[in-house]
Amino acid sequence: MNNFFCAEESCEVKEDPIGCALNRRYYVLLEFPPPWTSDPLDKKALSGKLKGLKAVINEEVELFLRLVFIYNPNYHETGYNRLIIYYHQEEIFSNYVKKEFLLTDINDAVPIIEKCIKGETLESSDNNIQTRDILVCTHGSHDKCCAKYGNPFFRQALATVEDLSLSDVRVWQSSHFGGHRFAPTMIDLPEARYYGRLEPKSFAAILTRTGDIECFKNVYRGWGVLPWQVQFLERELMLNYGWKWFNYQVQGWVIKHNEDETFNQVEICFKTPDCMTNTYRCNVIEDKTKTIYTKGECCNSKLTKIPQFKITNLLKI
Repeated sequence: MNNFFCAEESCEVKEDPIGCALNRRYYVLLEFPPPWTSDPLDKKALSGKLKGLKAVINEEVELFLRLVFIYNPNYHETGYNRLIIYYHQEEIFSNYVKKEFLLTDINDAVPIIEKCIKGETLESSDNNIQTRDILVCTHGSHDKCCAKYGNPFFRQALATVEDLSLSDVRVWQSSHFGGHRFAPTMIDLPEARYYGRLEPKSFAAILTRTGDIECFKNVYRGWGVLPWQVQFLERELMLNYGWKWFNYQVQGWVIKHNEDETFNQVEICFKTPDCMTNTYRCNVIEDKTKTIYTKGECCNSKLTKIPQFKITNLLKI
């Protein structure tokens, strides 16, 4: 029996989780109960129409759209399947916009998803109540860390939300969205912030935006609206400004980088609620003194180099 767990290895070598949030325009959440196959679209119980999405959602499409299966029996409405689309309007640096559909036929999800792939306007929906959707990866058939750490945390997260009486927060089991070596891992929508190595105390701090924000050094994977390099600067500013950072309107971009992206110059501009604007610039460079080698996944046997990065020359402009 293989007792190796990539999430344990990642903790042991002190891998920094920041910079691994996926930058996607669409998050497509389809309600379908587990267990899921390693690729959920391979599940035998799915119709041919839904399975056909596998050919459509190719590597190019996956660069801007992430399809995940979600489930929580507490939210399920008999006779319906829920389809939730979160999409980001690139000209607006804010939260994702949500459209939620209750479908009597799960196959009706296909033309809606195809519209996302083509970038077409989605029809209005009657189910767009304001919610905060927490996706917790429990996808053990993809990587066993997602089950070992994700399932217990999912139950803890449900209890935490209930204890805090957060009626607008929904917690879902989710299929894979990357970062299993940081399990238990989650996405917080509509902001699309990614977290890992979570436990009840840090989760409660994230939900309520109170307590010690220093926990973000260990649990924050980054904000999905920003390029991966800029996620390093965003975390640094978040730690400096504290919880009020979440009230700011933030834009970020890469100014320049070398060919292998071991050197990156990045910038963030943000506006406070009282309309004060600030801009910061820094270099995000590979820290060769902290390079680590890991298997990266539970099923791997070979070590892979995982470069670690640091911030230099941080300036307020």
